[in-house]
Amino acid sequence: MQKMFQSATLKLTVWYLALIMAVSITFSVVIYQLNSNELKARLESLQHSLIDDIPIISSNGSVYFGYGPGTAYFIESNKAAAQMTLTLVYINLFVFGAGGLVSYWLARRTLRPIEEAHESQSRFTSDASHELRTPLSAMKTELEVTLRDANLSTDEAREVLESNLEEVNKLIRLSEMLLQLSRLDNTKLEQTSVDLVALLEERLEARSKMRKRFDVSTRKKALTQGNEAALSELMEILIDNALKYSPANSKIAIRLFQQRGYVGFEIKNVSKKIPEEKLEKLFDRFFRADTSRTNSAQNGYGLGLSIAKKIVDIHHGSITVASTDEHITFTFFVPILRRNSSTAARKDPSPSGQK
Repeated sequence: MQKMFQSATLKLTVWYLALIMAVSITFSVVIYQLNSNELKARLESLQHSLIDDIPIISSNGSVYFGYGPGTAYFIESNKAAAQMTLTLVYINLFVFGAGGLVSYWLARRTLRPIEEAHESQSRFTSDASHELRTPLSAMKTELEVTLRDANLSTDEAREVLESNLEEVNKLIRLSEMLLQLSRLDNTKLEQTSVDLVALLEERLEARSKMRKRFDVSTRKKALTQGNEAALSELMEILIDNALKYSPANSKIAIRLFQQRGYVGFEIKNVSKKIPEEKLEKLFDRFFRADTSRTNSAQNGYGLGLSIAKKIVDIHHGSITVASTDEHITFTFFVPILRRNSSTAARKDPSPSGQK
């Protein structure tokens, strides 16, 4: 595949260079003609003023009045034309060399997004196939071993079925996440006014049994323009990630705040330090920094943070991660909705609406 893109780069370079040289040669011809005509007109005028009506004898004995093939007019005209031609040749050679470099750079720049998208798609397909194959292989092996057991009891069969059901549920979850990524890549989400404070309350309410673990600090309101379901999923991913990769019963700090025209969401949980080179890849698809840093038996597929990053990008925001020796912090920003915020306040003057 790499050879295909190299070949395409060279072909595109040749086309770019051919276009540049066609333009350069065309302009050279035009410049030559214009300069030649101008030079001839000036030399003729000068010749007339200096030697008009003076007989000139050429080398073959012919007599001319004014100017002829052996006169200074023709000599200087030919010299100027030769010099101009040589200069234009040098210019075109320079354009050819510089144009070749520029053409190659433009070709690489043009094909780079396509190449990166293709590599990303190939990597995604390969990783997805691997993730799907792992639970399928486990199920196949377990079923084969079970079928060979002639003394299989009902309890043992039930245990095998429960284990297979667990693997099937994992496959369903993985398929759902893959479909979600695909939808985010190809679907334009409907956007409305969304209150992130209300969304956070809903997410925490769904985890009421763990509410004591969360230390929450929010604003009265935090409005943004976005897709409510996607932003809710974004919070769910980050909250689930904090619960999954932190010690049991440890505190998780969540903060909603405003900063320079953006609404910020920050979530911090206890975690050992993640190396910088791994920290930069946390948002890559199927990447898992270190499964040993969790006390939970649940292991993800490395897709959650990729989905979170995609959701933030769709909402023209940003997401960052910072890791220390004791904590890891995820922070995302989305544009604040000032106009809708003031409108909402005017439309709901009741005490219940003024949080």
